Amino acid sequence: MNSYMKIKYLYGSLCLAVISFLIFSAFAFDDKKCDTQGNEKIIKFSHKVHKELTECQTCHPAAATSVSMKDTLLPAMADCKSCHDIEDNTKCGVCHYENIYEKLVQPKSEINFDHKLHVVKQQKKCEECHKGIGEVEYASQAKDFNPEMETCYACHNNKGPAPAECKVCHVSTANLMPQSHKVVNFKRSHKFAASDEEKCMMCHGNNACESCHTADMKINEKNTGKDFFKPYAPDNFVDGTKQQKITRAHDLNYRFTHGLDVKTGIYECSTCHQTETFCVECHQSKNADYSMGGIKPASHKKADFFTIGVGTGGGEHATLARRDIESCASCHDTQGGDPNCITCHVDPDGIKGTNPRTHKTGFMKDEHGDWHTSNGAPCFSCHRDANAHPNGTPGIGFCGYCHGTKK
Repeated sequence: MNSYMKIKYLYGSLCLAVISFLIFSAFAFDDKKCDTQGNEKIIKFSHKVHKELTECQTCHPAAATSVSMKDTLLPAMADCKSCHDIEDNTKCGVCHYENIYEKLVQPKSEINFDHKLHVVKQQKKCEECHKGIGEVEYASQAKDFNPEMETCYACHNNKGPAPAECKVCHVSTANLMPQSHKVVNFKRSHKFAASDEEKCMMCHGNNACESCHTADMKINEKNTGKDFFKPYAPDNFVDGTKQQKITRAHDLNYRFTHGLDVKTGIYECSTCHQTETFCVECHQSKNADYSMGGIKPASHKKADFFTIGVGTGGGEHATLARRDIESCASCHDTQGGDPNCITCHVDPDGIKGTNPRTHKTGFMKDEHGDWHTSNGAPCFSCHRDANAHPNGTPGIGFCGYCHGTKK
């Protein structure tokens, strides 16, 4: 090995040794720092124990007069002397770790908050904001030891005297983002957080979803299962153009559970799906009205869903129809024409008792309805016998329902 190579080798070894030393020193420094980092490493304390013995104000007396989060709100040793004998040096180990007598660390806050206003004037209890803090040892162990925004929103919501502007509470609104939004892969998992839409609307408003979850309707206008447009994601742009990105808007088994959402939020479905064309692909038998074939709702598969004949009551379908006929019409409608109830509920022969009964006995018997004067009366949609017309012969066919049947 020549002299140049030896020098190069020694220089490389020296550099490696220096780097290794720095790395080791850094870890050693961090370990020492970790021993005293956080109040859990500075003081022995239990909120749970103290809650049973005294009030929050005993340890945090400054909260009642504090108007700024820059104030020191953590207890000092003088606050402990009402219960602890701080002059007895033999009992320091009750609260202090060995050889650690540092001040408690109060983290810097980015919130404007007036404890005096909330605690004294409004008589708020500490745990209304610091939820669960009385059930843990250290404050940081509580899930919401600092209030989440929805807790504040209970008052700061434009519905009462509490102001709702962001700048009232937040020191800076630049790049303001909740901690929950800073987790890895939040864009893909945010749909689970969005299940509670009221929380989202505190910042995003009613139409924020459409800023990302929309599509270029110029791509197609049918929006059926075969050519359904997919929502684009805001980070999926190519040369400034919104590119369609296939993302799963619903769970994989949503085909079997979507009926639950349809019952409660059909208008939400229609923001993406054109129900007249999209639903029909599954809920339709070939060459038939989909209300009469295809995939039936679970309620329609019950044994007693249809009961035919006078006196049977019609079964479950009659109960559902009386409860919400508009829900029936959302599927059982032929493009705005007569509902297909009339495929069963008709009386073409005018013979009383031979067709499924729609009306109770004596229905409108004492009324002089428009069927006496108008051919357009809705009665004639079902009652179609030859005598079913204004000024018909009493006792025959339709007129026999009220005027007696001639033998």
